[in-house]
Parts: sequence; structure tokens; C-alpha cells
Amino acid sequence: MASSDATNIEAAVVPDGDDYILNGRKWWSTGGGDARCKLSIFMGKTHPNAEKHEQQSMILVPMDTPGVKVERMLDAFGFDDAPNGHAEVLFENVRVPKANILLGEGRGVEIAQGRLGPGRVHHCMRLIGVAERSLGMMCARAKNRSAFGKPIAGQGVIRLWIAEARCAIDQARLLVLNAAWKMDTLGSKAARRDIAMIKAVVPKTVLEIIDRAFQVHGGAGVSQDVPLSQFWIYARSLRLADGPDEVHQESIARSELL
Repeated sequence: MASSDATNIEAAVVPDGDDYILNGRKWWSTGGGDARCKLSIFMGKTHPNAEKHEQQSMILVPMDTPGVKVERMLDAFGFDDAPNGHAEVLFENVRVPKANILLGEGRGVEIAQGRLGPGRVHHCMRLIGVAERSLGMMCARAKNRSAFGKPIAGQGVIRLWIAEARCAIDQARLLVLNAAWKMDTLGSKAARRDIAMIKAVVPKTVLEIIDRAFQVHGGAGVSQDVPLSQFWIYARSLRLADGPDEVHQESIARSELL
């Protein structure tokens, strides 16, 4: 498994005349099981003995190419995330033209890094929206739900949760805006620490707000009648996607210690 380090990928890309022969197994291939998915991007090792970040390449592979097989769809916390879903895909002696390579041999990590910065910002932007909706639902439920003869919005602890959620959302939003501004004005490399900060902070912040929303909703919160369970799965998954918290925290600490 490649973990958060793309250079660990061991999928093989072997030249054969005007083609490449691909072998590997990919999981968490989002959209891979969707009937609309016609094309995949395969990242594999073309130069095993090159410098660490120059071993990988990215290649376009049509999903109907012989040797490409969607073996199974993966659930995330028991949800199948249809219709896109997350597939485990087997690539077995898959032959594609060399013209399908992106940018050139050995540039796979470069391509991946180029999209990770903006991608992490986009994830955090969406999470801010999830937090806002969770807070809105929390407030509506607190005003409409009664316990022990009065609306729970009158309970001090509920009001504290609401106040803390508002402060946390606005703090997270400012961190995200600052990271996006730095990336736009100085570039992704200069904004690396700021991007790492939002990726470490925002999912955990949003998870806390969703958890409080669960409490305010009571049993309804964990049912299919409200979307809080899906919100929680999305936010919790993003503590792993595009690098786990610990990798980003290590990056932040390293930059502080320079």
C-alpha cells in the first residue's frame, strides 16, 4: 500500500515497443465503479532506480481496456457513496500506447503535488459549508426540541456549544482564506505550511461541531432522517485523504524548527 507517500507506489509500468504494459492493484479509486467512468489515471513506476520523486509516471487508461477489472466497491463506514463509489481496480497486463502518458516519464509525483495544494483547499472549503449547515441544523433543532418542559435552546450547555461552533467556524474560515490567498499570490510552495495547517485543523474542528449537532438532535441525529451521519463520514475521511493529520502536523513542526 502506498500510504500518504506516493513514492511508495509499486504498480509497474514497463515499456514494450510503442506501448506500456501496466500491472498493479488500486483501491479507493473514487468513481471507478460508476457507469459514466470511461477513463482512469494510472500512476505507476517507470524508473525504479531514479531519484525518489522521479520514479513515477501517470498514464491515461480507458476503463474498457483488456486487463482492467473493477474487483469490488468499497464502503466508507458502511456507506457505498453511490453512484460514484470507491473501487478496487485490478490492472493485469494492461497495454496502452506510450502517447497516453501525462507530461512525460518520471513526472507523476510532480503532477500529484501540483493538484494537492488546491485540492486540500477545496476540501476545507467544502468542510466549512458542512460546518455551517450542521450549526444551522443544531440551532433549528435546539429551538424546536423540548426536554423537561422547555426548549433545549434554553439550556446553558447547548448555548455554549452553539457559541463555540460559531467561533470555531469563523476561525477555520479565516485560516482557509489565508491559505488560499497565499497560494494565489505566492504559489503553492510558499503556502505549503498554511495548506498543511488548514488540512490538520479544519476536519477536526468540523467533526467536533457535527458531534455536538448529533447530541442536540438526540436519536434523530444518527438516523437517515438527517444528513449528519454522512457529514461525519465525509469529515472523518478527510483526516486521512490527501495525507493524514500526522503528516501535515510534522510538516508544520518542521517549518517552525527551521
